Amino acid sequence: MVSRRPFYIVVAMLYILGIALVVYRHVAFDVPLLPGEYRNVWSAEAKVEFDATSGPVMASLALPDTQEGFTHVDENAASPGYGLSFVNKDGITRAEWSISSANGHQELYYRTDMLSDPYAKALPVTVPSIDKSLEKEPIASAINQILNAAKQHSADAFTLTREIIKEFKNQEQNAALLMQHKKPAYLLVEILNQADIPARVVRALNLEDGRRRQRLVDYVQVFNGDKYDLFDPATGEQGRPENLLLWEYNGTPLLDVTGANHSQVTFSIIKKLVPVNKALQAKFEHTDMLNFSVDMLPVEEQSLFKGILLIPIGVMAVVFLRVICGLKTSGTFMPVLIAVAFLQTQLFTGLVGFLSIVGVGLVIRSWLSKLNLLLVARISAIIITVICIIGGLSVLTYKLGITQGMKITFFPMIILSWTIERMSILWEEEGPKEVFKQGGGSLLVAIIAYLAMSSGIIQHLTFNFLGLQLIVMATVLVMGNYTGYRLSELKRFKPLADELHNKK
Repeated sequence: MVSRRPFYIVVAMLYILGIALVVYRHVAFDVPLLPGEYRNVWSAEAKVEFDATSGPVMASLALPDTQEGFTHVDENAASPGYGLSFVNKDGITRAEWSISSANGHQELYYRTDMLSDPYAKALPVTVPSIDKSLEKEPIASAINQILNAAKQHSADAFTLTREIIKEFKNQEQNAALLMQHKKPAYLLVEILNQADIPARVVRALNLEDGRRRQRLVDYVQVFNGDKYDLFDPATGEQGRPENLLLWEYNGTPLLDVTGANHSQVTFSIIKKLVPVNKALQAKFEHTDMLNFSVDMLPVEEQSLFKGILLIPIGVMAVVFLRVICGLKTSGTFMPVLIAVAFLQTQLFTGLVGFLSIVGVGLVIRSWLSKLNLLLVARISAIIITVICIIGGLSVLTYKLGITQGMKITFFPMIILSWTIERMSILWEEEGPKEVFKQGGGSLLVAIIAYLAMSSGIIQHLTFNFLGLQLIVMATVLVMGNYTGYRLSELKRFKPLADELHNKK
């Protein structure tokens, strides 16, 4: 007797791998297990304003990218009359507007959409160089006093940063002098550089729904070896606040305008709720190789695979209904293909079309059988007949104004032709009763498969979790190993069971 151990090992591995892939995609990429969920998308619009001086103008604006807590999903700009380019240099992207001649007040717009994403991975951050400025007195003495006092109560770069901000409040006279010299954020960076600690000023936007004409706030990014953290130079608060979007974080100017005066940039923010499928599609448009998802494909291919990935669900339904329930069908997987056609035509239209095509086809097939044609010629004639029937029904329904009827072209013509041939032979050999039994079973299985494949939850899971296909395969293998009584046989053997029970 052949050992079944390898079979059970394969089935177990398929279940484990399939479940692991589903869990990995759910946890690592934040793909929900149920449809109908929404994600927050923040739309931040930058309004660039300046006064042109009747000459060529070039404006360059720093742009945000994917970062901790946010995934960049979309962007657009409005700049009538201006040329626009997105320039990437050394991993830093900027929007550059240009025009040969402009005069008077000018307004340019740039909008970015950022998806709230706790799993977003930021690009690697480069450690800034240390710039020790040689300050004159009394600025140098004030810096040294604050730095020396802070060092006494610090142990690393982060604690030193907090102590320096505290000394700004304790040494009010020195702080007032230094504040006249530089803004608090840039002053903090200078003092940290004096202590051989790398740091830079980053410009951030507080995301609040419905806010207009907002300006960026300064934060200080402090590096302690390979780690870094953000500090609010005004309060000394360490860490990144919720809904804080870093707009400029590479030490470059936020806005650089040549050929104009009085330049400024303000921001407007709005929060949108986006269906999770749309958000994930935008998120995975440019993704890494570890994300094996249909979302990576072009939209046209996505639509194709959305239907293909449902076929295993229909196959599993057929296996269950035939092996476990004992339903008879005309053909093994013909009901699956009919169910796929139902997805395109809708159930009622599909049923009417199927019954019409098969019914007329059987009549014509019975006439062809009297001609004693060869099998190949007979099947070919049936295929042509099916095509003519489908074409005729499509034209007729169009003339009647029934647009759904034109969708019967989605029916698999070759499969229908073989179905008509097999039913005709079965009619001749077994009689009409067996034909109605197998035909009715095929329709019932097709309807059940259609209901499973049209479920929103099933469509969501099959489209977003490719690991589900392995689980379906394992389930099919398990059902294929079943050798017990089918449910339909319970009625068949019920008299025998009752007789045995009475004897006992």
